[in-house]
Amino acid sequence: MATERARLTLDLDPAFHTRLKVVSVRKGTTMRDYCIEAIEQKLAQEPIESLSSETDPVLAELWDNPEDAVYDGS
Repeated sequence: MATERARLTLDLDPAFHTRLKVVSVRKGTTMRDYCIEAIEQKLAQEPIESLSSETDPVLAELWDNPEDAVYDGS
């Protein structure tokens, strides 16, 4: 079964794009994997309580639905 994914598109300055490409190659990874790792590291620094439907109305709209209700209280 294929995993569903969401796409994120970023418009980068050409010099930044080139720098990203060079660093990724030097690290022996893809630009995609390099970016995902960098984003994961940055997200790990965020306090977990900031990711809740109570503190973020956008998350409330996304998470407060019958389909996701099975996860409530876990």
